[in-house]
Amino acid sequence: MIDLTGIHVPDNAPEAGACVRIERPEEGLVRLVLDPPHRPKIAVFDVPLLRDLDQALEGIAADKSVRGLVITGREPLSFVAGADIEAIAEINDSEVAAKFVREVQGLFQRLYKLGRRGRGRILTVAAVGGPVPGGATEICLACDRIVLADHPKSHLRLPEVMLGILPAWGGTSRLPRRIGLPLALDGILTGKTFRAKQALRAGLVDRLTKPEYLERIAADVATGRERLRYRGRRGWKSILIDRNPIAGALIAGQAQKSVLAKTHGHYPAPLAALAVAVRAPRIPLRDSLAAEIEAVKPLATNPVTKNLVTIYRMSEEAKKLAELPNGSAVAQLERGAVVGAGVMGAAIASLMAEKGLSVRLRDLDTSQLDTAQAEHEREIDKKRKRRRLERHQADAALDRFERTTSAEGFARCEIVIEAVAERLEVKRAVLGELAELMPEGAILATNTSSLSVDRIAETLPGPERVVGMHFFNPVRRMPLVEIVRGSKTSDETVAKTAKLAVRLGKTPVVTKDVAGFLVNRVLGPYLDEAMRLVAAGIDPKAIDKALVDFGMPMGPCELIDEVGLDIASHAGASLEAAYGERMRACTWLKPLVEAGRLGKKTGGGIFVWRKDKQGRAVNLGLSPKLPPRGSLELTENAIIDRLVLAMVNEAARALEEEVVRGPRELDLATIFGTGFAPFRGGVLRYADTLGAKQVVERLRALESTGPEPEARVGRFQPAGILSGLADSNGTFHAST
Repeated sequence: MIDLTGIHVPDNAPEAGACVRIERPEEGLVRLVLDPPHRPKIAVFDVPLLRDLDQALEGIAADKSVRGLVITGREPLSFVAGADIEAIAEINDSEVAAKFVREVQGLFQRLYKLGRRGRGRILTVAAVGGPVPGGATEICLACDRIVLADHPKSHLRLPEVMLGILPAWGGTSRLPRRIGLPLALDGILTGKTFRAKQALRAGLVDRLTKPEYLERIAADVATGRERLRYRGRRGWKSILIDRNPIAGALIAGQAQKSVLAKTHGHYPAPLAALAVAVRAPRIPLRDSLAAEIEAVKPLATNPVTKNLVTIYRMSEEAKKLAELPNGSAVAQLERGAVVGAGVMGAAIASLMAEKGLSVRLRDLDTSQLDTAQAEHEREIDKKRKRRRLERHQADAALDRFERTTSAEGFARCEIVIEAVAERLEVKRAVLGELAELMPEGAILATNTSSLSVDRIAETLPGPERVVGMHFFNPVRRMPLVEIVRGSKTSDETVAKTAKLAVRLGKTPVVTKDVAGFLVNRVLGPYLDEAMRLVAAGIDPKAIDKALVDFGMPMGPCELIDEVGLDIASHAGASLEAAYGERMRACTWLKPLVEAGRLGKKTGGGIFVWRKDKQGRAVNLGLSPKLPPRGSLELTENAIIDRLVLAMVNEAARALEEEVVRGPRELDLATIFGTGFAPFRGGVLRYADTLGAKQVVERLRALESTGPEPEARVGRFQPAGILSGLADSNGTFHAST
């Protein structure tokens, strides 16, 4: 029997036997339906489900009449969401982690040995659909055959490295055996998603069927009425590639280079997974499973893992913002409008149409609308070619996207998002016109990045329905949306807007209506300090290298070129106007802006940029037309301190002012909005790691050193909450 003593048990855990339904639809066939009553949305491999699955398999093993076994979920498109993240989060002992892995491996091995591939007497079939992540994929790999519902929602993946661990319930050992080492490494090291037809071509699944036929086809396969060839046999490829130590070494070497290029050595999980996966096809399965256990031990309690697991939990918690404070649901929005067909507005409208909303995009400039239409068609066609969308879904996404130069049809819209020029009078005029046309309860949302939601709402009827919905550029890639709550914005408006953000695949964070909201306010001092260092003589390439080495996705100088020097300068001026001396903006960029050298979009800013054949911007080096610079020299650590502690200090002030609900929300926003190094857990988690006393000491040292100290009056003066934590030896996350 499985022993999960010491592993987190949900408070609402049901009685033994309640999580797995045992059905006998015909003689010789058993169907195990994973349907835990305490997980009404989707099953999770927690202690109660694992316990009941173990009990069910024990009974089947003792029943000599069973010839076929089907394991499935409560619905064709609902299987299991993988391991219980709460259980993983609470493990603080490497031996407990090893025990957890060993016990579940043993459970999956009992299933494997029941099956004919494990030389048992029963043909075992996983009948799955919808998302099949992590442990859900691993239990499928332990079965003889995998039948997958052919549906856009269906996919298999092993995302464990994203949580700082590795697929240790047999996934790292079994996947290379099944689909070959090269493709398996792609899946294990990157969390690659195998959608239905991709999974079939790769040999990961053995059969596709329509969701409504999943139960019948799985029964036919399990009873032998339909014979399937096991698609995991690789023949000569297995001998020449997977089990060849020379080929394995070459593949591992390339994979390691790729991992280090992406992670800079900050994430240990991919390298640990690589070491196990490369050897997996060449050694007995039991030895490879043992290697998974040994690899998990140092990872499970590693601070990187704890931070990544916390980020995942915070992103899941953010989805609850789509509910009212009492937990009740709000209606889902189905018809929307976007005003302004520039880069942001067009992308927002395109994403809304793709995700199922009927949307009208309005602009007075027909050429802008033409460009938006063409870009929408390109994006949808790309998704169709990559099989992310079926043809009928792609056609529907195109049909839902309408463009107009008038306000015709807006009377039926439930939300409008304006993305027009960043001028108060323009936004008021646009939303004021639409407020008269749209239904009384329709939401008036602004995508402003610098203007006050309350100021915009002042002249509008029904200020309770006015809200900020601040997307980040590029819209499709950036995962965060700031939901900016004005002083009169209603709970229902916030919840409906957050629900829309979640539907669009974004993570919402609710912020107070203050200048810069949260992300731009925290990012401002970081970027401004970078420009002061460049002006003082520090090489922009050295600054960018230091911050990339720290863990940022790109350096601050490249980021400014990406955003646009004009936009960065405008944001800096807005923050200075709101916060005064401590946010005084560096003027070094002004000559570049006046000369029209605005960054990537003009081919030159701090760096020179050219597009390659794929249309990607390539950095050709420092621009020869930069304004005069000084001769300051600083170490890499000094550069990091100046930029990152400027962020920490402003984040502490934002928390002090309750711009967001708490430190968890603030850290989530800085990771998803600024790209702050995920393995460090967020800006405030990083401050906790250093210790408040250390942060305060470093800030005080920075107050009187570096370039133009008089220009940063107050910037490095420790925030009151930081000083208080330093005196009490406290942390931001002490109570979270």
